[in-house]
Amino acid sequence: MTTPPYQYRRTVLVEPDWRRFPGWRQVTPVEWRDPQWQRLHSVRGAGQLRRVLGPLLADHAYAELTADAERFATMPVLVTPQLLNTMVPSAGLDPAGFTEAFVADPLRRYLLPMALDRDPLLPSHPLAQRDSLHESEMWVVEGLTHRYPTKVLAELVATCPQYCGHCTRMDLVGTSTAQVTKARLTLRPRDRQEQMLDYLKRTPTVRDVVVSGGDLANVPWPRLESFLLRLLELPSVRDIRLASKALVGLPQHWLQADVLAGLERVARVASRRAVNLALHTHANHVQSVTPLVAQAARAVLDAGLRDVRNQGVLMAGVNDTPDQLLDLCFALHGEANVLPYYFYLCDLVPGAEHWRIPLHRAQWLQEAIMGYLPGYATPRLVCDVPDLGKRWVHQVTEYDRERGISYWTKSYRTALESRAAADTDLTRRFPYYDPIHTLGEAGRRW
Repeated sequence: MTTPPYQYRRTVLVEPDWRRFPGWRQVTPVEWRDPQWQRLHSVRGAGQLRRVLGPLLADHAYAELTADAERFATMPVLVTPQLLNTMVPSAGLDPAGFTEAFVADPLRRYLLPMALDRDPLLPSHPLAQRDSLHESEMWVVEGLTHRYPTKVLAELVATCPQYCGHCTRMDLVGTSTAQVTKARLTLRPRDRQEQMLDYLKRTPTVRDVVVSGGDLANVPWPRLESFLLRLLELPSVRDIRLASKALVGLPQHWLQADVLAGLERVARVASRRAVNLALHTHANHVQSVTPLVAQAARAVLDAGLRDVRNQGVLMAGVNDTPDQLLDLCFALHGEANVLPYYFYLCDLVPGAEHWRIPLHRAQWLQEAIMGYLPGYATPRLVCDVPDLGKRWVHQVTEYDRERGISYWTKSYRTALESRAAADTDLTRRFPYYDPIHTLGEAGRRW
């Protein structure tokens, strides 16, 4: 597989004019920068999208959105105006051309899925699972996943300001869809946080806490600040990573004066105690990186965070070419002060076959992007293997290309793994599966 060399050109970030959409022609800049206005005017389905786009989008496109919600969707539709405005930034305003561009738009593909996107034969891999990484099986208390020896994931909330169709936590996050009745966090937030903190006090081998959800932008700031300050009281905690897609999807949230003041208070304590405090966000395409995103990233860095890092997902038709990945990485790193960190293979969740790419393409992409970005800003492409964890795509132990099965091993055990299994845990091979439509005829037949 070959590709022409990438040609770097510095691109100035642009905030598209939201007034090009009929439903937003009267929206003022003050309203646009108001996070509450953004939340209240988020699109929750084809009907609300029609109120924004009106006759710009052909009826058949609205019908495809409705059909997907009725037949396939594992995540509810929820798209902030900020994100919707980054779609089709250069499309003309004639309905035929606009509709064609909108259907093909890379951000639309995962934020507003259409029935026509789905694999017509196998929309889901036969081995897809709702909780594909088995995170809830690794809960030591509700919402606290202890998957790695020194790291935990703390899920404080099960909602986001916007939803992505490929969500790895589709079993828990968001409201139920026609296809999926969601699991639920049952404890009160305060009780859940108390149990998490108690576990961490009793488990000093944990030094790294990812505070996530859902999305931290949906946690009331006083509650989040209180939790972070109590985390910082634990001498064993040396790294805290805050996870928020909203830095990209709702940068207005992270530009609020009270949020930035609170971040500054937390960052001062982290600095005094030599704890690394960072924010992780989620951008998958260069169109979503705008001046407001750059302003929000700069603001949280100025508040005292060590880094803002991006964790994207590799998806067909979105970012699965070297040019798409490098354009995004240069915009993040060079223009928005966001460090490209990871790009994951899309997880084996239901309805994701049309997004997923095979391991060998991810390996090729990793090789193709090497040498352009500074080493520290060159993202690692990883496979999050069920029951195992993250592995760089070239760390595969064995790869059956015909059947699309890769096998992986690990070099650690967690506290949750019983001593009875200890002798076999480190020799066990963990499988991951390529999308079936990418296999040759023999593999598909098998």
